[in-house]
Amino acid sequence: MDTEFSHITTSEQTFQNGQIIFEEGSAGDWVYVVISGSVEVSKTINGRKYVLSILESGEVFGEIALIGAVKRTATIRAIGETTVGTVDRSFLDREFNQLSSEYRAILVALTHRFIKMMERTREISTRREERIKKKLSLKFKDQHSFISAYTGNLSSGGLFIRTKNPLSIGEKFFIELQLPGLKGVLKAKCEVAWARRETGDPKKKQAGMGVKFYEISEKNAQILKNYIDKIKD
Repeated sequence: MDTEFSHITTSEQTFQNGQIIFEEGSAGDWVYVVISGSVEVSKTINGRKYVLSILESGEVFGEIALIGAVKRTATIRAIGETTVGTVDRSFLDREFNQLSSEYRAILVALTHRFIKMMERTREISTRREERIKKKLSLKFKDQHSFISAYTGNLSSGGLFIRTKNPLSIGEKFFIELQLPGLKGVLKAKCEVAWARRETGDPKKKQAGMGVKFYEISEKNAQILKNYIDKIKD
């Protein structure tokens, strides 16, 4: 089926039902157009999938990564047999560069504002998760090596790490969490939401950092949720 973008697509690819076209957090800035079929746009928050939109024939996706120069902000999955076209990158660059610098700045600013709104939604959802006080051993990787530490509390969306040398706010790192009864370790990518180096009352307010999971497999997210549900009972 022809669309208004058909004349500027460089290639076409067909996906079967359920196939992922690209995943949230992956690199890439190609822009796509749905030629036939439809696609599902979703985000994973605290291990749960939230469907944001369904795009039909003629609709475009992938433009946020291009304009904002960021990683993919959502996962795109085919619904039924779906054919998508890749929009000519040289055409997009040429058209974008023909805009005035002021208008380009407005588009970039709007894109980043949208991204921040999405992240804010993720943070609010994370805070609503009940936090459980539990001391568990873990390791996290800074710029140099893995550091052994303990968590003071945790939820399915993040945890508090007790450490006298917290990382900087916004810093991203890997974590290995040891859950009782779990063979091996639970791995996830985290981001520092807040940090506290010293307090007037170290017993009530310990030094450390609050972190949120920003990339965790569905399997590990379910394992963590099951563990939290178990110790709550």
